[in-house]
Amino acid sequence: MIADTYGLDRSEEELAGQRAATDLARTLAVFEEGEPVAGASVYSRLLTVPGGIMPVAGIASVGVAPSHRRRGILTAMMRAQLTDLHERRREPIAALRPSEAGIYGRYGYGPATAGNRMRCDRRAMRFRPDTDFGDGTVRLHRADRARPLLEEVYDRVRTATVGWPDRQPAHWAVRLADHPHRRGGATSFRFPVHQEPGGGATGYALYRHTSVPDGSGSSAAVVEVLELAACSRQSYAALWRFLAGIDLVTRIDYEGAPDEPLPHLLTEPRAVQAAPVDRLWLRLADVDRALAGRRYSLPLDLVLDVRDDFCPWNNGRHRLRAEAGDAHCEPTSAPADLRLTAAELGAAFLGGTSLTTLAAAGLVEELREGALSRASAAFRGEREPWYPGGWAFPLY
Repeated sequence: MIADTYGLDRSEEELAGQRAATDLARTLAVFEEGEPVAGASVYSRLLTVPGGIMPVAGIASVGVAPSHRRRGILTAMMRAQLTDLHERRREPIAALRPSEAGIYGRYGYGPATAGNRMRCDRRAMRFRPDTDFGDGTVRLHRADRARPLLEEVYDRVRTATVGWPDRQPAHWAVRLADHPHRRGGATSFRFPVHQEPGGGATGYALYRHTSVPDGSGSSAAVVEVLELAACSRQSYAALWRFLAGIDLVTRIDYEGAPDEPLPHLLTEPRAVQAAPVDRLWLRLADVDRALAGRRYSLPLDLVLDVRDDFCPWNNGRHRLRAEAGDAHCEPTSAPADLRLTAAELGAAFLGGTSLTTLAAAGLVEELREGALSRASAAFRGEREPWYPGGWAFPLY
């Protein structure tokens, strides 16, 4: 039913891979006369947040049959999921990648990370002469040889990068599944891996070759990079040098981080054109546990007046106190410093969307002078948070 909702055909092999990654005990299904008409799943994951790693409920496989829309089914499933997280003290935050951005705000989700859809003119990509590529090498590997190296690099990068989830073997199997009927005319995956002189893997890319119309009635050869992870600036630069050196290619497409370093490595930064896009949306299922689970850039003693009609247990004032390496949050009757909804807290939680930006849009109200600027700075991190996976958060 879910595949039909999204207009997909899935082979038995694909379905088997998704079954292996699905926790049926945390999957909702709605039936009418014995036929499934809606469903949604929770995938328990670990997510890197500012200052640490937290459990997160990854929400995916959400769908309602076209024949059963506008009956309140999606709302009922969202409420059941969040109520379960709260009442059973499961993961304090939920995360998803919406197929449509306008759907989940009403359930208290906010856009917590952004990406940059980068279109690189390969022929204009010349690296600055002072670029440090290190002493390592980049080589293409077969899928079976590449996978353990990819897993090793990914685990090193994700624990240090806000917005990256963990991947268990079943998630890797889905991420690297390369079914011919899902390639859209593109080639199979290619696996370049960066290794140091001693043999240790310190970076990788995952890409395909494809072609797209060029506007003149012909087509342009494109390298579509699906993922890139690097443990050092040298391996990052070396991987991009490798990609830019692929012959007979006009363009490189990649959805990267909001503050992607690549343009700064080039003598012509305009060789990279980028457009922002929302990525991971977060929802604080339990405001107090969620806010106490991350760390903050500045000491903070802040009272938040949170409006949360969808999860009424979050309604009210919460006192957040944070010092170096520690944070506490609890209900309070003290006067509020900021007023906002749960969706704004979700958007700001990873340090991406700033509270000052939300206030400029009229979504956060400052009740004590100076509270907004300090809180906004405290929530921010050293770099922009970023989620590297595909459209389905829990599987990729």
